[in-house]
Amino acid sequence: VQLQASGGGLVEAGDSLRLSCAASGLAFSSYVMAWFRQAPGKERDFVAAVNWSGGVSYSDSVKGRFTISRDNAKNTAYLQMNNLKPEDTAVYYCAARPRLTARDRNAYNYWGQGTQVTVSS
Repeated sequence: VQLQASGGGLVEAGDSLRLSCAASGLAFSSYVMAWFRQAPGKERDFVAAVNWSGGVSYSDSVKGRFTISRDNAKNTAYLQMNNLKPEDTAVYYCAARPRLTARDRNAYNYWGQGTQVTVSS
């Protein structure tokens, strides 16, 4: 199983970015896809998840600004991030687990390599 995250970069506050997570080696349509983020010196925190049918879940800190989605035909999950803030600066990781949505990072079986998002003020 491979998860390849991409799309990070350096932006200014208020800008937008779209992250992608391309998956291979798993039955993508039956997996929950999620995004977590980890800022320097902090734990890896839940950001958003989307289940096989498109049901979504968000952390309170990103609700209303970020949108998670998936394209099962392309085995790819996305995280559209709008109105970015300096506190969104972190390495963003995509993750996958079968069937049920979870917010606990320990519940996820597979992880991508991470992509850096830096938001300047």
